[in-house]
Amino acid sequence: MDRPLTLVEHLNELRKRIIISLAALVTAVILSSPFSSLIFKVLKFPAQDAIKRLVFFSPQEAFLMYVNISLISGLIISLPVILYQAWLFILPAVEHRLRKYAVCFVGFCFVSFIAGCLFAYFILIPTALKFLLGFAGSELEPLISIDKYISFVNALMFGCGLVFEIPMVSLILTKIGVVNPRLLRSKYKYALVVILIIAAVITPTTDVFNMLILAIPMLLLYEIGIGVSFLSCRKKASYAYR
Repeated sequence: MDRPLTLVEHLNELRKRIIISLAALVTAVILSSPFSSLIFKVLKFPAQDAIKRLVFFSPQEAFLMYVNISLISGLIISLPVILYQAWLFILPAVEHRLRKYAVCFVGFCFVSFIAGCLFAYFILIPTALKFLLGFAGSELEPLISIDKYISFVNALMFGCGLVFEIPMVSLILTKIGVVNPRLLRSKYKYALVVILIIAAVITPTTDVFNMLILAIPMLLLYEIGIGVSFLSCRKKASYAYR
């Protein structure tokens, strides 16, 4: 049986995991920097039908845009390492029989994050742009800076990536005994309110339609999280009776 760690040991362990994660992030940012121009073209693709040209209003804006792209790209590339370090940090609270699933944890979290980013890229961003720019009509022509556009895209993709982690978070919290399916089901009304608030914050539009585009998948993910929690508790009970 593992010896419980003291507060100082927990802090030292946290510092170690943060340092390794930052080192992986910096390395990934450096490696992705030469491809920032190509990544910019990819990020601009959802707006090709809505925005003819992006502009910049200060000498340093284009440079900062590429720095921003490199940072986000580096974060995504280094995410498996960051997730693995997070797993190692919570490892003392995880049952011994579950510790061998580190690769599965990292893999599912990474795939879920990428799925959220793709959802934002192919569905949420084009829909939001079409709605927002539709207010201009035929009399106005959009003049959008590259900094504002990239910030807009990154915020939606990163936010959706985090939202798609709901089932995995539910599984982890169930495994360490923080939540159970009955608790998640009983708090459904509160979860609904929180989901609507998060959707309203992440979605850059003020209309209900675009907010529901994000809120409905979040509700489905919450239901999946309840199902995952149920299966986890059921499996844990089967092990207890062996």
